[in-house]
Amino acid sequence: MLLPHYYTGMIEAGCDEAGRGCLAGSVYAAAVILPDDYHNDLLNDSKQLSAKQRYTLRKQIEHDAISWALGIVTAKEIDEINILRASILAMHRAIDGLKVRPQALIIDGNRFTRYQDLPHTTIVKGDGKYLAIAAASVLAKTYRDDYMKELHTQYPYYGWDHNAGYPTKEHRQGIAEHGPSPYHRMTFTLLPPQQLELF
Repeated sequence: MLLPHYYTGMIEAGCDEAGRGCLAGSVYAAAVILPDDYHNDLLNDSKQLSAKQRYTLRKQIEHDAISWALGIVTAKEIDEINILRASILAMHRAIDGLKVRPQALIIDGNRFTRYQDLPHTTIVKGDGKYLAIAAASVLAKTYRDDYMKELHTQYPYYGWDHNAGYPTKEHRQGIAEHGPSPYHRMTFTLLPPQQLELF
């Protein structure tokens, strides 16, 4: 069972990102503030849920949350500032978008840069421990999946409609045959030497 709060008695936003390990596309983050007494038995780390469960939960979270918002950092920006800084920037942008200002932040993972004057705590595997982080993981994952499926209609060679830009064999086969798209992260190793042997 996930915990409702880390900071007791404070307006707390949970933050998580999706797409950090991908070879292509933007990194997405979400920030979510849930009601104090929020309870949802289905809510869990988005990686532990089926796609159908994630999309069902997205509707529930958007309806139930006090406030939620997305933050996006493009592949071009990722190449300019690196993926760690881009992931943190995406979370900052998500927090910027909240209509209710949080008093504290709980962040999935172990790295974060202070946001304004708000106290924050990083929590490894926090999306499997706290409801607000789990909710953020669901929103970030589903909206990023939607975005990659849309890009797939323009660039169908890479299998983005089902691999979401992660470095699968099919994705790298597409890069080898068609070259990178304008959405690939050029600072990433798109075709490592050992992969070339597969083609």
